[in-house]
Amino acid sequence: MKKIVILLLIASAFSCKNAQSVISKDNSDPTKYVKLISEKDLKKMLYVVASDEMQGRETGSAGQKKAGLYMIEQYKKNGVSFPKGASDYYQHIPASYLNAKRNQNLPDSENIWAYIEGSEKPDEVLVISAHYDHVGIKDGEVYNGADDDGSGTVAVIEMAKAFAKAKKQGHGPKRSILFLHVTGEEHGLHGSRFYSENPLFPIANTISDINIDMIGRRDVEHANTNNYVYVIGADRLSSDLHNAVVAQNEKYIKMDLDFKFNDPADPNHFYERSDHYNFAKHGIPAIFFFNGVHEDYHGKGDEPQKIEYDALTKRTKLAFVLAWDLANRENRPVVDKPIK
Repeated sequence: MKKIVILLLIASAFSCKNAQSVISKDNSDPTKYVKLISEKDLKKMLYVVASDEMQGRETGSAGQKKAGLYMIEQYKKNGVSFPKGASDYYQHIPASYLNAKRNQNLPDSENIWAYIEGSEKPDEVLVISAHYDHVGIKDGEVYNGADDDGSGTVAVIEMAKAFAKAKKQGHGPKRSILFLHVTGEEHGLHGSRFYSENPLFPIANTISDINIDMIGRRDVEHANTNNYVYVIGADRLSSDLHNAVVAQNEKYIKMDLDFKFNDPADPNHFYERSDHYNFAKHGIPAIFFFNGVHEDYHGKGDEPQKIEYDALTKRTKLAFVLAWDLANRENRPVVDKPIK
């Protein structure tokens, strides 16, 4: 009898120790990891992604595929794998899909994805997206698209690096994060539409999309400062998402959040013009970070030397602290407004 009691005590102690080992660490403060967002690294990557070598990253082109290989190298270097359930870093999209709405003779292309699995709610997925295509070569001139959307592309990679480091140190996100680089945005949001119609993870399990499209410059409305970012879409479906970005900005970043283009009556209709929209159409709360249109928008002057790297870094940090909050909060953002 005495031996049985001792064995039960040992088993109980082991069980308690094992239970403690799976309890996640406190992830309430992202300060340590937001500091890993590096201006130097963002600049280094952008000078590659937006170089002449990538030939303007036209959808499905050899240059876009070369840029994709470079991006995958960064994920591998940072220890971030492709998603569970996928065989590699690519979601292949056939030319027939890309040309179905209006035939522009686009070749096959691919979205690129990377993934960090959540520690407590792995089936719930936060998507962080940016398009990595641009408009290619026109009249012999390479249109490098440093801001559009090289800036968002490198921001997503840099955020993944910080989340990977956090996970390595025992502070991985409680929910899973899909880092999604979509193709075909410049031809009609094709890559994000393809993912939303062919999701690797159920749309119902997707808690939100943070979309980053042009965050490296300033527009004429902010000629005297780059300490701002346009926030579009956060409150269209979810008051939680809007409140989250406001709170995280106020607590950690203190940037001017400009909601001008979030007005449904705004004639630019930017809400419908970037990749977050294909998530919002399916009822997924989505937010779009944007610096506004400048003189080099879709022009050959959109070069990496014109990027304001301090602004790019600060806006990337804002996206990171919002992602940290969404991935670690107790409840996913509530959808409390009608889908439009």
